[in-house]
Amino acid sequence: MSMVITAPTPISPAATPLGWIGTGVMGLSMCGHLLSKGYAITVHNRTKSKAQPLLDKGAQWGDSPRAVATQSDVLFTMVGYPRDVREIYFGESGVLAGVKPGGLVIDMTTTEPSLSKEIYAAAKAKGVDAIDAPVSGGDVGARNATLSIMVGGDAGAVERARPLLEVLGKTIIHQGGAGAGQHAKMCNQIVIAGTMIGVCESLLYGHKAGLNLETMLQSIRGGAAGCWSLDNLAPRILQRNFVPGFLVDHFVKDMEIALAEAERAGLVLPGLKLVDELYRTLQAQGHGRSGTHALYLALEAMSQKPA
Repeated sequence: MSMVITAPTPISPAATPLGWIGTGVMGLSMCGHLLSKGYAITVHNRTKSKAQPLLDKGAQWGDSPRAVATQSDVLFTMVGYPRDVREIYFGESGVLAGVKPGGLVIDMTTTEPSLSKEIYAAAKAKGVDAIDAPVSGGDVGARNATLSIMVGGDAGAVERARPLLEVLGKTIIHQGGAGAGQHAKMCNQIVIAGTMIGVCESLLYGHKAGLNLETMLQSIRGGAAGCWSLDNLAPRILQRNFVPGFLVDHFVKDMEIALAEAERAGLVLPGLKLVDELYRTLQAQGHGRSGTHALYLALEAMSQKPA
């Protein structure tokens, strides 16, 4: 006798309870968008107070990742480091200890492609779909729901998740199997590393040349130099506002992942290695919890040293 496999219920606010783990700079806004669409959401964060804005709007609290998983058909994770992802999924009170067969887990953390593959395999063994879906667009993209989302996993699971991902971002592209979303995010971070040093050095040069930096930016934004960092981060640098949209500590983590993957592939990426070293200098100056555009401060300090 053949077994009848029932297709998952289509995702909708009325039919799909959600879980969200990680309510930091990005996660708070992203989860808030889903809450505003009417989804019932159970949330968890290492520091409960950071989830309070969501609780005030009607989200429920889960005492552990496992507790969130038991209440959710679809569960999102958005945390800081690969070690956090591993603990959240594989720990004694982790997601995989509580997830229900037929469920879907979506890790939006930027993490190691190999870890995404581990989560995929462990989830599959429990009858659960898993996709990796790291994002680009920073705090601005998270607030405005305009993120670019790079997705790895089975095509069916990606399409199942698409209605939720479309609440969070404007560009949702399936990159391939498990871990492919993370590899695409590494490509993104390599580009950002190069553009960030260009933006900061440009502003330093313009300042030294006596230019009005606002006027200079008006010109170069409209040419071949135009990019997201010029539009969104250069103005913050001019205001000396280094509040994080994306943490220096997290960007260093991403560059280390990219460099390790490059080494495994036999690639030499000298530009990325240089930017990684400069950001480590920035960390040593005490700016690990500042935004990535604080690279300007490290370059400024280097320029002020006597020859």
